[in-house]
Amino acid sequence: MYNILVVDDEPLICKGLAGLLTSSGLAIEGIATAYSGQEALDYIRMGDIDLLVTDIQMGEMNGIELMQQAKIIKPWVQTIIISAHETFQYAQRALQLGAKDYLIKPLDSEQFLDSVRSVLLKMDRSAPQVEQFLMADNEHFRMEEPPSERIEQLNQRLSMESNQPDQAESDESELGIIGPYFAVIKMKLDLMGERSSIPFSKQDISLIQYAALNIAKELLEQEAQTLVFYSPKRDINIILQWSEQEMEENASGKIHHLEMIGRSLHHHVELHLKQSCTVGISQILRGPEFLSVLSRQADKAMLWSEQLHDFHVFYYGDFNWHNYAQETSQEVLSSQSNRIVENTRQYIEDHYRQKGLTIHEVAKNNHVSPNYLSYLFKKYTGSSLWEYVVTLRMEESRSLILSTDLRRYEIAERVGYESPEHFSKIFKKYYGVSPSELKK
Repeated sequence: MYNILVVDDEPLICKGLAGLLTSSGLAIEGIATAYSGQEALDYIRMGDIDLLVTDIQMGEMNGIELMQQAKIIKPWVQTIIISAHETFQYAQRALQLGAKDYLIKPLDSEQFLDSVRSVLLKMDRSAPQVEQFLMADNEHFRMEEPPSERIEQLNQRLSMESNQPDQAESDESELGIIGPYFAVIKMKLDLMGERSSIPFSKQDISLIQYAALNIAKELLEQEAQTLVFYSPKRDINIILQWSEQEMEENASGKIHHLEMIGRSLHHHVELHLKQSCTVGISQILRGPEFLSVLSRQADKAMLWSEQLHDFHVFYYGDFNWHNYAQETSQEVLSSQSNRIVENTRQYIEDHYRQKGLTIHEVAKNNHVSPNYLSYLFKKYTGSSLWEYVVTLRMEESRSLILSTDLRRYEIAERVGYESPEHFSKIFKKYYGVSPSELKK
């Protein structure tokens, strides 16, 4: 059973689509509606949403921006875009972000339900299950391995010193190395370590590794020119590539996109294979001669798992490598983390009244990724970033209601909400009474 969020700034369209879904007979547990991007983000932050159906042109935050923010919060949420305009640029960007469909208004009811049905069926189709493999006749199970020679050459490129570019220039195109911008993601399964609760045979381990490789390939099938293959130790190596044009179009969002991929990999391996894994993400560099540098960055990023045992997806750029090279102590790490959290707290206190405040913006101010910032803030304060924003907004709005004669829309405006209706929903959920009931 799945939860669907329908978003459109026209309430009649929202209610119509919700009605269609309610009477469709699909495996839907709950249907929520929102009339703006910010209202939709609150649903995604606070609830379990599996599928987002959103209009593309809405007020201050359009459907593409909503999709970007939703992917940062929960990268596994699937999206269907609806639009009144068949604009190629919008459609291309939506599909690049992983939208499962792009539908043009006026919507055909059957076409819309077919699209939703198709997405839910794919979500329901679980990744290769370890239990199915283990129950099968493993001795006669034949895994389809990619060509070993090509894998060996790709791994050589990742381990090659950056001062040896001439050695491999001739076979780059044959290996699928195009670029010119590259990043490397590595995923290490914890099959023999402390987080593994079940002892596996060698055959079982091979099957789990094979399943993990297929999960990675399926998740990344829409990423053009992406290479997914085994490392020499049968962990998962991923080389992502972008053209000059792709970097020009969205260079600032690429790091958040890499992080989203890392979180999705971890989420799906734990969900489908019931195994823990650690994901390391490199920075982005130009030129295939730096593939080995990126490979070492991804390896180094995962070193932090030795100190951050409850964190799983590590981006190289989040950590101070000058200090780490000198064997950073737990005290130094805690000091750095506290500084980031205090800077974040101060930034939020100065900007929580700002409409459209996003974790992306807060993270950029601290020069770390949204994923790592969210982790640190929750770890050191006990609340999520957005819970802290909501608390500040609610406390100020309560004070304004009790001490002034400001109208509801004026208070909503002052504390950063786009609409008084959305403000009232959040207020009642927080305090248990509406603003007008508190005023009385």
